[in-house]
Amino acid sequence: MFCFLVASALGHDAKAEQFEAFGPYTAHYNTFNTTLLTAEVARAYEITRSGNLALINIAVLRTQDEGMDEPMHADVNVDAANLAGQRKNIEMVEVEDRGAIYYIGTFRIRDEERINFNVSIQPADDPRRVHRFSFNQMFYVDD
Repeated sequence: MFCFLVASALGHDAKAEQFEAFGPYTAHYNTFNTTLLTAEVARAYEITRSGNLALINIAVLRTQDEGMDEPMHADVNVDAANLAGQRKNIEMVEVEDRGAIYYIGTFRIRDEERINFNVSIQPADDPRRVHRFSFNQMFYVDD
């Protein structure tokens, strides 16, 4: 699965996965430099490995009373900008892999650039529910 492959590709300097709970859903998200992906993972998901390119990964799960949480289709949008107000164009793409559903997008980064992310998630099974949250992260360019 993509998350497993991403987690195994991350080095010790990568930021741990974070999550946001809302109603019966949980959104797991992380961001990191694409050079942390193995060549095999990058090739499989058509992601360019570059020192000045980062990736955001979001998975939406519906909490189940018993057993594992259920991966959900959702409308996932990410708006991002650095502290100078320069916007980042992030097109989120849905990836389905062995029963898992992920939303990934790549964006350009500069060394020591802090980026503010505004995420909007609308689960497909509950179109009236839209959850928004924000987070920020500092990025470093890999040489």
